[in-house]
Amino acid sequence: MVDERPDPGTIKSESTSVPDEEAGPKQIPNKDENPAEIGGNSETDDAISKKPSTAQTSGKLIVDALFWAPSWCRWSKENPPSFGLPLNFLFAFAGTFTVANLYYAQPILDTLAQYFDVSHERASLIPTCSQAGYAVGLILLCPMGDLVRRRPFVLLLTLLTATLWIGLCVTESFNVFLAISFLSSVTTVTPQIMLPLVGDLAPPKRRATALSIVTSGLVLGLLLARLLAGIIASYSSWRNIYWLSLALQFLIFILLWAFMPDYPRTNDDISYIEILVSIVRIFISSPALVYATFMGFFLSATFTSFWTTLSFLLSGSPYYYSTVTIGLFSLAGLTPMLIGPFYSRYIIDKFVTHVSVLLSLTIMLAGICIGAYTGTFSVAGPIIQPALQDFGLQMAQIANRTAIYSAAPKARSRVNTAYMIGVFCGQLMGTAVGNRVYGERGWVMSGTVSVIFVVVGFIFCLIRGPAETGWVGWTGGIRIRKVDSS
Repeated sequence: MVDERPDPGTIKSESTSVPDEEAGPKQIPNKDENPAEIGGNSETDDAISKKPSTAQTSGKLIVDALFWAPSWCRWSKENPPSFGLPLNFLFAFAGTFTVANLYYAQPILDTLAQYFDVSHERASLIPTCSQAGYAVGLILLCPMGDLVRRRPFVLLLTLLTATLWIGLCVTESFNVFLAISFLSSVTTVTPQIMLPLVGDLAPPKRRATALSIVTSGLVLGLLLARLLAGIIASYSSWRNIYWLSLALQFLIFILLWAFMPDYPRTNDDISYIEILVSIVRIFISSPALVYATFMGFFLSATFTSFWTTLSFLLSGSPYYYSTVTIGLFSLAGLTPMLIGPFYSRYIIDKFVTHVSVLLSLTIMLAGICIGAYTGTFSVAGPIIQPALQDFGLQMAQIANRTAIYSAAPKARSRVNTAYMIGVFCGQLMGTAVGNRVYGERGWVMSGTVSVIFVVVGFIFCLIRGPAETGWVGWTGGIRIRKVDSS
């Protein structure tokens, strides 16, 4: 006879699926009894032991918040978020006070040396570590913009920067200050991730204008950081500039979280290692990128050479200006922010890259010549030079950026990384060469070196025509206005 008794496993399965009201009263175990003897099981115990900790729960909440986007920020092919002036200015604001983090320490190195009781040579390691950290971020983090969604990536880096910045506000150890300066600079590359995103979001006909507004914010951050740090440190504690920056970092995080569009990632079929390796391949296969990068290298060298040696000129004969007065000269470098968007709209967006770059280089060369050859006897020279030089430099860079972004829509972050590595190396070279030439031959000769750098920029611009597809030549004739791709 077949045994019709139900299988014990079936009984257990059915009984556990019965609601509590129908299953009868639960047995309350005696605390002295063995759980195994009162119906306990190891699966329940394991589940209890695997309950997420508070730290894990908090981490999950942070990740969820970073990846969640308000409805007006979510991407839709049918109705994508518009990239208007408010969002453009938000990106510029974020760039201004993110880039500023790299430069707050430069005008107050003497104050920092006294506070931490270290030599001036040791104190100079602070901007060195900041620049080194920024270089690491450029190489290792910026290319990821072609691999991941930019919104959560930028938000994460902004939050990390703000969190690390707390250490700079409170630490009493110079070595800790140095280490945090390096780490926070690694994550301060968010503007270089946002710039290619502007190339994705902005309509082609106003791409240069949109880029101009954001890059103007970067220039403003560089100059404003030195001005604010010098003034605040002169009239209060140097810590206050770092507390101010901390508040601004969290404000930037909140504003970006509320308004930054969640643009989809541009590549799904490539790994991080392949992203890094492909930078070299993209660079050597693109004549426009190579020439733009070399131009960026030499032109950016003139920028750091001028601003490094200017303080030497103005603090000595015949001027003997104070630190605060010297800092006010940075206001002359705000011309890209004031005029740049109009120049970009009516020149860069309408004419071919060569026209925009050649005109920008001419303005730049005029400014350097005025400053270099009149600066030793007239204060007008050091005022006119940054007004023209910085404007010409930024407009040339925007024109080149617009061209190289259009050439590789799915690799804009990698293209930007290659370009910015050249610019960054040029800045380092300009600082080193400017200091040495000024120390050995004076202001006029250091300016003459900058003139030579601009002439090299002209050469790189003229090697290849606007319609040339190869590396050298002017095949295809001369074009003045851009051709409407539509």
